[in-house]
Amino acid sequence: MLGLLACVFFLLAPAVGRAAEYLAIFDEAVAIVEEQFFDPGMNGIDWVTAVAEHRARVTNDMHRAAFGDEMNALLGRLETSHTQLYTQDDPSWYQLAGVFWEGANDVAATLAPQLDDGRPRYVGIGIMTDERPEGWFVTGVLQGSPAEAASILVGDRIVSIEGAPFHPIRSFADRADIETGLAVERRPGETLDLTVVPAWLDGVTMFEDAMRASAEVYERDDARVGHIRAWSYAGQKYQDILIQTIIFGALKDADALVLDLRGGWGGANPTYLNLFTDSAITMTSIGRDGTRFIFASGWAKPVVLLVDEGTRSGKELIAHGFKALGIGPVVGERTAGAAVGGRINVLSDGSLLYVAAVDVLVDGERLEGVGVAPDIAVPFDPAFAAGADPQRDRAVEEAARLARGD
Repeated sequence: MLGLLACVFFLLAPAVGRAAEYLAIFDEAVAIVEEQFFDPGMNGIDWVTAVAEHRARVTNDMHRAAFGDEMNALLGRLETSHTQLYTQDDPSWYQLAGVFWEGANDVAATLAPQLDDGRPRYVGIGIMTDERPEGWFVTGVLQGSPAEAASILVGDRIVSIEGAPFHPIRSFADRADIETGLAVERRPGETLDLTVVPAWLDGVTMFEDAMRASAEVYERDDARVGHIRAWSYAGQKYQDILIQTIIFGALKDADALVLDLRGGWGGANPTYLNLFTDSAITMTSIGRDGTRFIFASGWAKPVVLLVDEGTRSGKELIAHGFKALGIGPVVGERTAGAAVGGRINVLSDGSLLYVAAVDVLVDGERLEGVGVAPDIAVPFDPAFAAGADPQRDRAVEEAARLARGD
């Protein structure tokens, strides 16, 4: 069930229009926030004055990106997660639409008429990026993506795309299935020229595909450690992929598991923790030729949870559960502290307005603004990491140690 885990609700908005009247859209967004924000006191800020200050800087002829920045500057003053405006200039718009697509017919019906093939798709290469003063850095590479095929690594600074400055949407918009030159700085002063073939990425399925492709086994001193990364955990389909992979699939014979919840989107359900039981029964099926297949009711072997500052929302609930229930150690960095309940709204220009509509307590504790601290802290700044992943390596090492009983 997406509602409690993803902490999201759905609202059918007015029909999507093409022309942007930003003053009207600003007022539309403000009215929705005032109606839906979980704290009627607007988190203690002088909301009326803040609205007036930011509205004075909005004009109908401003660029969409500038309007988005102004709107988010206002929303940021609420200092609450799940409260942001997303425009179609941002890959997160398509990904967030995909998160809600199958569980919210309102969102799908409202957006579909203006989308390619009626789907929240965009042309990209399958990377997560972070814009810093020094430029755009790759912070994640989806498994099975064009970026992985082109040997783009976490930590690469994107210098240019076909000689032009990088933009996560515009750089690839007209280049689906076309070889594209990409220059990256792998280490300071070390520039590489790579070739990537952008592809259509579907916000509904892209994280499912990446999760399946991420399953890998690491051999560590007689211990086989399985690793799988859930870029999104927003819905039962991701839990089903996890179950299929570790109980029946590629990782079922591993001696221990690393469940990687770093980055991406949240949405996990508390019942997902039931998979990691203290004990499990097994069923052995024996064929005519004597071949045996063994299936377990749950994962009773050692498991390590991997988190970072991008682990948010329902994923933080899982991190809390690992610690509170003693399921296994949590490795990495303190989670985002983004654990209220959000409502998605489609505005009249097609932008998506996320509003924190419900406060959330986990075992009586408020994780918003606090997060979950790891048991084993492994700080990691991906800039110029050249593909290194010390957090994953430490989690695998810990899982192997538990599997060996050291």
